[in-house]
Amino acid sequence: MTHEMRLDKEPFEQIKSGQKTIELRLNDEKRRLIKVGDCIIFHETNHPDNQLAVKVIALHPFPTFRELYETLPLLACGYTPDNIDNARPEDMDAYYSPEQQKQFGVLGIELELIGNC
Repeated sequence: MTHEMRLDKEPFEQIKSGQKTIELRLNDEKRRLIKVGDCIIFHETNHPDNQLAVKVIALHPFPTFRELYETLPLLACGYTPDNIDNARPEDMDAYYSPEQQKQFGVLGIELELIGNC
């Protein structure tokens, strides 16, 4: 199955370069359809024609971003050596409200870059 999602420029470029191999999302109804082996096409938010195709190689569901941050390698989640010391689960509140996180749980989508789906 192929899924489509939007990404801001910075995480889009991090996935493109291979630096980011785990995308963090709310584990809502849309993300619960994702299975290992599926393809995701990421569109850069401000330039939707810029696309990346990735294959889902693992799914890491957690009840909260706190547990996700304590378990997954944050350098693979989009943090860099320059900002890793300031990484906090609350960083994700900018994308998903605490209420949404509590309702759906959260998900780390481990991926590998592929040519196309």
